Amino acid sequence: MAKQDELVFLPLGGVGEIGMNLALYGYGPADNRQWIMVDCGVTFPGPDLPGVDLVLPDIGYLAKERKNLKAIIITHAHEDHYGALADLWPGLNVPVYGSPFTAGLLEAKRNFEKDAIGEVPVTIFKAGDTINVGPFSIEGVAVNHSIPEPMSLMIRTPLGNVIHTGDWKIDHEPSLGPLTNETRFRQLGDEGVLALMCDSTNALRDGVSPSEKDVSESLAKIIEDAEGRVAVTTFSSNVGRIRTIAEAAEAAGREVLLLGSSLKRVVDVSRDIGLMEGIKPFIAEDEYGYIPRDKVVVILTGSQGEPRAALAKLSRDEMRNVAFSAGDIVVFSSRAIPGNEKAIQDIKNGLIEQGVHVITDSEALVHVSGHPRRNELQKMYELTRPKVVVPVHGEATHLTAHKELAEQSGISMVPRVRNGDMLRLAPGPAEVIDEAPHGRIYKDGLLIGDFDEMGIGERKKLSYVGHVAVNVVIDSRFDIIGDPDLVAVGLPVFDDEGDDMEDALFDAVVGAIESIPRARRKDLNMLQEAVRRAVRAAANQIWGKKPVVTAFITKV
Repeated sequence: MAKQDELVFLPLGGVGEIGMNLALYGYGPADNRQWIMVDCGVTFPGPDLPGVDLVLPDIGYLAKERKNLKAIIITHAHEDHYGALADLWPGLNVPVYGSPFTAGLLEAKRNFEKDAIGEVPVTIFKAGDTINVGPFSIEGVAVNHSIPEPMSLMIRTPLGNVIHTGDWKIDHEPSLGPLTNETRFRQLGDEGVLALMCDSTNALRDGVSPSEKDVSESLAKIIEDAEGRVAVTTFSSNVGRIRTIAEAAEAAGREVLLLGSSLKRVVDVSRDIGLMEGIKPFIAEDEYGYIPRDKVVVILTGSQGEPRAALAKLSRDEMRNVAFSAGDIVVFSSRAIPGNEKAIQDIKNGLIEQGVHVITDSEALVHVSGHPRRNELQKMYELTRPKVVVPVHGEATHLTAHKELAEQSGISMVPRVRNGDMLRLAPGPAEVIDEAPHGRIYKDGLLIGDFDEMGIGERKKLSYVGHVAVNVVIDSRFDIIGDPDLVAVGLPVFDDEGDDMEDALFDAVVGAIESIPRARRKDLNMLQEAVRRAVRAAANQIWGKKPVVTAFITKV
């Protein structure tokens, strides 16, 4: 009896969380499926992951499926959709498809980071194109989003068609690129759509998203009315917003300065592929000081409070050629990603202390989301008429709200799916049939590994309680020779009476060894543990915390 072919959906990231989007689609019998990957993104570490640079999806599941992975398709070049590609692709080595902007940005990142990442060859695939990969035929469909050349995917298979929306919205007056192709989505609905995998980011928000045109008008008025300098911080990949600001600056007779390496890379790529046509060249940083305050606009990185970004440095007055003055304006043309609020507020406070006027989206329409609100989601249901809607791209709150909306809109099958759930879409009703290994791995400098491999748990502990290293030298009679060496890092210098903390720990070391009969000191491991415990106990008595202690016993 022939084994049954199945069409399955398996997210390894991005479903139950914001960021780190990675989805697998499989076709074939359970023991020999062929797979494609859609997107390969990262998320960013919070303060609970000290030293970690990036968080990537764990794709260990693909180790046994590697020979059956046929391609990776990138919907757009936001970090949460393509940021893990350079690090994970070498272990996969399969064809990658993406837009010209995606390919250009990936290459620009490689050139900037030099030895940190290798080359990833990208085959150009954009909205309107169709590629055939194994049993899958994949068509790109134009959508609006806050980055050039985003696309949804129509994935055709012998068991049914799936639309993977990626990030999208409906904006009838975007600042860059084509409209969301509602006509094509309706045609795909006529063809027949088994399942719609759909963005849930704004499923809690009623109505429709404001247009980029509204933001353009608001920013233009701020720039036109300003008496001093205007600086605008936004996501570096939002080329449409960058164009808007540059056009408003030129209309107001102002020059434009770019600050921030990621912003400059994006603009260079955009110029190379024609997205900055009509925008005059920007000024150099060393020209800034010679231009009157009312004749310049600065576009800069740092909208998320990144401590090394240009805006953070300016808030601390740390840049050599650029500074703000009282009465200048800084516009946050962005939203705060959850977890970044404190860092952003610190920057705002630094700017306000300098007399700078800070404008956010709570004071003026200076930012709109690139994701669909509830009415736009319902419009997508109406256009595509799917039998199944699978809420993706969101935390539990967003996914649940999206599920309820789809059900209220008459969609009969809206399965609950989270990372690692293998959802069978066909044949039969959509249902979760298995759970695949999934999780997170971490990039720290040039290395990538899991939580334990990267020493993150130990690093977190060190950040709370510090470290003490002790070395004791003993002779052949097991007596201490000289004074023990002791170094404490990250501990208080003095106790509550003003006495030196290290002196107390030193006394604890000597006391621990001398309290052990000489005959028992032959067990060096036992001595080492006694010293470790004594130091922790002494620190706890003085400080109320137990440091990490590394003890060495050297016999001569």
